[in-house]
Amino acid sequence: MSVVQVRLAALLHGYTGGRSQLPAEGETLGEVLADLDRRCPGLRFRVIDEQERVRRHMRCFINDADARHAAAPVAAGDEVFIVGALSGG
Repeated sequence: MSVVQVRLAALLHGYTGGRSQLPAEGETLGEVLADLDRRCPGLRFRVIDEQERVRRHMRCFINDADARHAAAPVAAGDEVFIVGALSGG
């Protein structure tokens, strides 16, 4: 199992007890979020929808690459960033 560092936007700190970063295990973004969800219930549902895609109002990055699906692969030492999407005009 790969261990990655997950950095979370402030809008998710309510699920993490105020923590902005946590280690997690998994081979995919979905597995990483499932690992986090065991410790921070509700977090995965806030980020991933029923079709296993990142929700429209969220953005996930694995290192510098935009990840739009739970199947996106992660490797040991990667950093996963989860932020709220910006919109407007």
